[in-house]
Amino acid sequence: MLSLSWLGLGQVAASPWLLLLLVGVSWLLARVLAWSYSFYDTCCRLRCFPQPPKRNWFWGHLGLIQSSEEGLLYTQNLASTYGDVCCWWVGPWHAVIRIFHPTCIKPVLFAPAAIAPKDTVFYSFLKPWLGDGLLLSAGDKWSSHRRMLTPAFHFNILKHYVKIFNDSVNVMHAKWKRLVSEGSTRLDMFEHISLMTLDSLQKCVFSFDSNCQEKPSEYIAAILELSALVAKRHQQIFMHMDFLYYLTPDGQRFRRACRLVHNFTDAVIQERRRTLPDEGVDDFLKAKAKAKTLDFIDVLLLTKDKDGKQLSDEDIRAEADTFMFGGHDTTASGLSWVLYNLAKHPEYQERCRQRVQELLRDREPKEIE
Repeated sequence: MLSLSWLGLGQVAASPWLLLLLVGVSWLLARVLAWSYSFYDTCCRLRCFPQPPKRNWFWGHLGLIQSSEEGLLYTQNLASTYGDVCCWWVGPWHAVIRIFHPTCIKPVLFAPAAIAPKDTVFYSFLKPWLGDGLLLSAGDKWSSHRRMLTPAFHFNILKHYVKIFNDSVNVMHAKWKRLVSEGSTRLDMFEHISLMTLDSLQKCVFSFDSNCQEKPSEYIAAILELSALVAKRHQQIFMHMDFLYYLTPDGQRFRRACRLVHNFTDAVIQERRRTLPDEGVDDFLKAKAKAKTLDFIDVLLLTKDKDGKQLSDEDIRAEADTFMFGGHDTTASGLSWVLYNLAKHPEYQERCRQRVQELLRDREPKEIE
């Protein structure tokens, strides 16, 4: 019988459970040591990047940038103070390199799909909503889907969407004029522009008009709620753990909104599948494109890889939901940022206006192509 007196345990027989416990503790200790060394090595590598002052050692820089004008000014100050890049800590162990200059971001954007870095922490919050679409996938799957989706970005398809964009913007302008005539002197630009981009995308992705800029839409409200919940969760370090988050009211709201969005997309996919012809799909696609009724769901349903394999319904839903999120959020942010800066610099606003008028000449704005 093996004695464990050499461990200071006295004359205790080495039972299988005790040996299993020792193996488990040794494995855990090895993992902790490996993680500690990896974290130390990462910290050493990050020392070449300047770091703004932290809130403290635990929170890092979390919460220093708010979704407000003050937050935008703080971000501008980071760029002017720290140059092209700086290191930003989300909590005590997750580092983000913030890149401010196009020259520095170019190598990242041009990196092959197999090695292109993605924010695994923030993106993990999006996974239950967006699935494994282009935004969250990587490697071979990303490359394959990117090739399959290329037809969706063909000029002959995109140019028909310009009228949709113009119509959505006209609705927003009319709403602004009405609000101003009623005495409003301030507008939350991001809220209005987000609704406009979502309105445009619903028409382009699903050929569905919810009139969400003028009346409430459950589907649009769910997307806006999901976006807000993901951003909020990113700022709450203890909510990064799934098992804690889904016990909270926010986690339950997130799940309900996901179900609503997924049910909407699934219903559109199933309805569209029923309308597809059994044969002559290429002719059907050309006819829809010629009639200017081709949308993103059509392209996803009809596309095939080099082996003739089509996307599954789950893949189609992931890509459609991804474009509804990424297309509205980034576009609304960019447009809001442009309008903010034009408002701050009226001389450039006037130059832009003159340029547009030169391009239009005698045509009406509704004829913009």
